[in-house]
Amino acid sequence: MSAEQAKGPVPAAITTDFAGKLAVVTGAANGIGRACAIHFARNGADVAIIDIQEEALQGTAEEIRRLGRAAHPMVVDCSSHDAIVDAFARIDKDVGQVEILLNNVGQSARERASEFWCSEPEVWQFIINLNLMSMMSCCRQVVPGMRERGRGKIVSIASEAAYMGSQGVADYAAAKAGVIGLTRSLARELAPFHVNVNAVCPGPIRTAAADKLPIWETYLKETPMAFAGEPQDIANAVIFFASDQSRYVTGQSLIVNGGRWWS
Repeated sequence: MSAEQAKGPVPAAITTDFAGKLAVVTGAANGIGRACAIHFARNGADVAIIDIQEEALQGTAEEIRRLGRAAHPMVVDCSSHDAIVDAFARIDKDVGQVEILLNNVGQSARERASEFWCSEPEVWQFIINLNLMSMMSCCRQVVPGMRERGRGKIVSIASEAAYMGSQGVADYAAAKAGVIGLTRSLARELAPFHVNVNAVCPGPIRTAAADKLPIWETYLKETPMAFAGEPQDIANAVIFFASDQSRYVTGQSLIVNGGRWWS
């Protein structure tokens, strides 16, 4: 297989109409969050983008503005509940009502990852706080308004690790399984108010952070489609869940991983 074949085809961008809507994307400075934020703008949305990396976040904002949409970058530490509350209060006051929330912020333990028998509680706490508690905090800020207005879309990025039980990332897999549970419970609570809540579960996706990991050859061997996905592949799934095309879909978790796992 050539290197070009291993990269896979370039994913096309699904188009829909988000004109007049405000989307909030957390973890929007790089990778999946950046791709999703830009794709929302490409489809007509104004976007409030949240991340702790200020320089990269400004790059995402510039791309959104080049597409003719309003970008509202906010440097926020999403590991802090109080910082999230403050950020969403500012969005509500200065920008407008949140129609779409994409919970994307999160990461694995990366260089601190280990098998569970020698893992450390402070790493568990960091992973669960950033990957699950931050999403609960963000949802808590937008759910009352969506419920009152009788509409809204919440999409959360989980992971195939929640299903596969990936080795060496027990804390991350547990947190992402929590995201799926949160998605299902919120979907049931909010369905009577026409608020859709769904999750996307990526497999191996080529991002700057992932490219540093020496595991791509293993991923390719384990992936029936024989290539790693791109951030745009996840953005396409997010756009579907955030659009009216999915009006009768809620509580679902879509695994996007080239066939590595299915349920």
